[in-house]
Amino acid sequence: MSESPYSDLGRPPLHEGALRRLLVRPGTLWTDVRVVPETGSTNADLAALAREGAPEGTVLVTEMQTAGRGRLGRPWSAPPRSGLMFSLLLRPAVGVARLGWVPLLTGVAVATAVRHMTAWTPPAEQRINDGAADAAAERPVDVRLKWPNDLLVGERKLAGILVEKVDGALIVGVGLNVGLREDELPVPTATSLLIEGAPLSDRAPLLRAILREFEDWYRDWHALDGDPERSGLRTAYKRLCATLGRSVRVMLPGDQVLTGTVRDVDATGCLVVAADDGDRVVSAGDVVHVR
Repeated sequence: MSESPYSDLGRPPLHEGALRRLLVRPGTLWTDVRVVPETGSTNADLAALAREGAPEGTVLVTEMQTAGRGRLGRPWSAPPRSGLMFSLLLRPAVGVARLGWVPLLTGVAVATAVRHMTAWTPPAEQRINDGAADAAAERPVDVRLKWPNDLLVGERKLAGILVEKVDGALIVGVGLNVGLREDELPVPTATSLLIEGAPLSDRAPLLRAILREFEDWYRDWHALDGDPERSGLRTAYKRLCATLGRSVRVMLPGDQVLTGTVRDVDATGCLVVAADDGDRVVSAGDVVHVR
């Protein structure tokens, strides 16, 4: 017998109908929201829908993902209803050279929404009587981005993003740890919003905030033909990027290793690393922050 979604009251299920009513409206980006109890990979499932002609703005969410993948094929899984695991279908009509900004845009949207949703605002009476409560209200979870699109709190990973091309469309996958407890973490270098002191047992408001933040950034960026400068995307990304100014070790394709200090994220979204032999531009690689 399968576990009831209501067996853990600290992890209530998502409701497809309620999400659709609040997100799928005329004039918005979102055209459909589907919630499934379990799947191997939302990216793989949504890719199949894309090949069948599903429209831009289709969102697929799962309560449990059994074969999720991150960058470099790393597995990504979590107990049922302990995180937000979802994929978005996009069909951006921008220059190919600017499509590389989509994963970075997603990182900005998710990080911004998480910071906003974890900025606790105490009741008015408590704000009047407790100065510490005022200070707490101004301290959201300090989510930062590790290039290109991992979300970190300190040096622990909170979320990962994977963007894949499918027949002219883009599938944007997000895995965000929400209610994971320490003993449930897949690796010691991971974390969750619960562990970071921001328990959000109801994930629906967080998902809605992420999708609305994403829509705002995507529409502005898309309307400007994917220009990261005029849309403000590059500035926003650099403001959130924990990799800027850091000493790094970058695992490059072909088993090459680059070490140096990150100087910039350029107009194409690439990392600019000041190495011993001069500046190197990195378009793909696995970055390790060196203490």
